[in-house]
Amino acid sequence: MADKKFIYNPKSLDYEEYKPSKGKRIRNILIYILTAGILGYTVTTIIQNAVGTPKERMQAREIEFLQFQYDIISNKIKSIDNQLSEMQDRDDNIYRMIFEAEPIPMAMRKAGYGGSNRYSSLDGFDNSEIVKSTAQKVDILESQMMVQSQSFDEVYDMATKKAEMLRCIPAIMPVKDVDIYRISSHYGYRTDPFYKVQKLHSGIDFSGPIGTKIYCTGDGVVETVVLGNSGYGNYILVDHGYGYKTRYAHLKKALVKKGQKVTRGENIALMGNTGKSTAPHLHYEVIKNNKAINPIDFFFDDLTPEEYEKILELSEHQSMTMD
Repeated sequence: MADKKFIYNPKSLDYEEYKPSKGKRIRNILIYILTAGILGYTVTTIIQNAVGTPKERMQAREIEFLQFQYDIISNKIKSIDNQLSEMQDRDDNIYRMIFEAEPIPMAMRKAGYGGSNRYSSLDGFDNSEIVKSTAQKVDILESQMMVQSQSFDEVYDMATKKAEMLRCIPAIMPVKDVDIYRISSHYGYRTDPFYKVQKLHSGIDFSGPIGTKIYCTGDGVVETVVLGNSGYGNYILVDHGYGYKTRYAHLKKALVKKGQKVTRGENIALMGNTGKSTAPHLHYEVIKNNKAINPIDFFFDDLTPEEYEKILELSEHQSMTMD
């Protein structure tokens, strides 16, 4: 029971029990309710500002979770990119080198993956840049993986045709039982016998008597048979496939026709002295991707290691070509 309140009444000169009026009681109740409401609102506002509303706290947890997931995805993308780079490096420098295939051009590996407006639908959001960046990385990886997949298909196809390729690649000397000292001029810059200036000699000259048999150095198809008395004179050009061709020049006679299939070791011509030639010999070239390269690297079926070392030594000596 609440304690009673007393006030001093100067008229009766006595203390009397205090009884507020009805209006004052109502006013006191309203003041109490108003004070409690203000206090409650203040406390609620402080709590909300400090820890957020339940909805905001839920959204904050979702954002934190999504950021965590984004970090995981970014790390996975980076790991996949590193693994793809290693695959590309092995593809270009090991697998394709084994089969003597050209590496995939970097421009092709980094080919475009879409127009400038490809990601316009992702604009207008709070985290648009993050989303666009991730989508772009995924698209780049997808494009590079497609190129790499096609490359592996090519390497697999080359592997299945390895035996055929080995039969086609030039691998023997075009003249049998030749003494390496009868190679009168090697590949490289030499003094031209007609113009007396330094010029690139694009093949190897084998000297010998007119009528010496000339042999095809790898399986292929005769691309050209030219009969003439200038430049190479009478010559044969054989297409071996896989980017390889061989030329046999200054012939006395061609024993094959254009379009004819030939095999390694087949007698295709006779040595002569036609065209721009100073003495009977065979001018022999190996051509890879339309560029003449050193034939010395394609005598591996004929030479012992000691003979190969000697022929390399001889190739460094300056000499005059016969054509």
